[in-house]
Amino acid sequence: MLVTHIEPILDTVLAGADLTPEQGIALLEQTEVGAIAAIQAAADRLRQHQVGDPVTYVVNRNINFTNICEQHCNFCAFRRDAGQAGAYWLDWEQIRAKTAAAVQQGATEICMQGGLNPEAKQQGSMLAYYQQLVATIKDEFPCLHLHAFSPQEVQFIAREDDLSYAEVITALRDAGVSSLPGTAAEVLDDRVRRIICPEKLDTATWLEIVGTAHRLGLPTTSTLLSGHIETSAQRIAHLEHLRRLQQAAVVHDYPAKITEFIVLPFVGQTAPPALRRRVGRDQPDLADALKLMAVARLYLGRWIVNHQPSWVKLGLAGATEALRWGCNDIGGTLMEEHITTMAGAQGGTCLTVAELRGAIASLGRPARERTTLYEWRAEAHG
Repeated sequence: MLVTHIEPILDTVLAGADLTPEQGIALLEQTEVGAIAAIQAAADRLRQHQVGDPVTYVVNRNINFTNICEQHCNFCAFRRDAGQAGAYWLDWEQIRAKTAAAVQQGATEICMQGGLNPEAKQQGSMLAYYQQLVATIKDEFPCLHLHAFSPQEVQFIAREDDLSYAEVITALRDAGVSSLPGTAAEVLDDRVRRIICPEKLDTATWLEIVGTAHRLGLPTTSTLLSGHIETSAQRIAHLEHLRRLQQAAVVHDYPAKITEFIVLPFVGQTAPPALRRRVGRDQPDLADALKLMAVARLYLGRWIVNHQPSWVKLGLAGATEALRWGCNDIGGTLMEEHITTMAGAQGGTCLTVAELRGAIASLGRPARERTTLYEWRAEAHG
């Protein structure tokens, strides 16, 4: 039975209006079974209205080119110091080989991110190294969409080479980067960031870099690392930042915008003991993640209409269930994944197209292969 005290909130968003932060918090803090079911139903209804029933996926490969990193985020098990056991740094031929293998398997996208390696320079220039990373892929495979380099990496390059963010983004765009991952956002609240990622860029800088990318024609994704120490109010504030960023891109008629939103539930199996104790669990809380994804669909409303779960973090079954809670995309094949897996995630590192399509079919909804920018592929299966 629909819980009457949230009916007006759900009616507001289903009528096309934006929720207020107070309304968003109220939805997130519901614990009664009937209220949560009503939120799920509203999110699924809004999803159907905005993007229909098809579930999309992308055939892509993830390349984490190095795990050598100068930073020490409290939730990260991926990073290593140079020379430390387990440290790696792919050479140009390894990157070419991984890309070629992905193309042979039908990939249309390479997603590339890495640690912040202070030695990653060519002739003293960090930007030159990153441009060579791009050229290594794009010279041989010019039609691939290169989804690469987080706002944190942009900030790192700018700092090391004494460049503006706009100069770095322009150079990467001109080299062949087609979109930026909206990672390194974690939670856009500096009180949280000072605890879980004190060395990372702050909220204002993340927003500035993503807004600059939109102004310069590079689309981005957006993410939220959830389920650790953040509050409901901080989650909604994060969504509010994203919504305002998208609204600014629309108002200013920027050539690019946010293409999707992804909830990234916290995996703490290898996190420092103090953080693990504070969080109280090692693996994601699926129920919490599903409710957050539903509220995110409602809160972001018409501004960001593509929503994706993380099968790496939730497992394929959890990600499939998320398609009933407002999500319309199941992500990509990835082919390999290190950052979350090294943190202790149990979802795996690779899924085939058949596995993704099978999960979608289990819900009785059609599957559609897409491009990175959410255009349906004419040569899609089925």
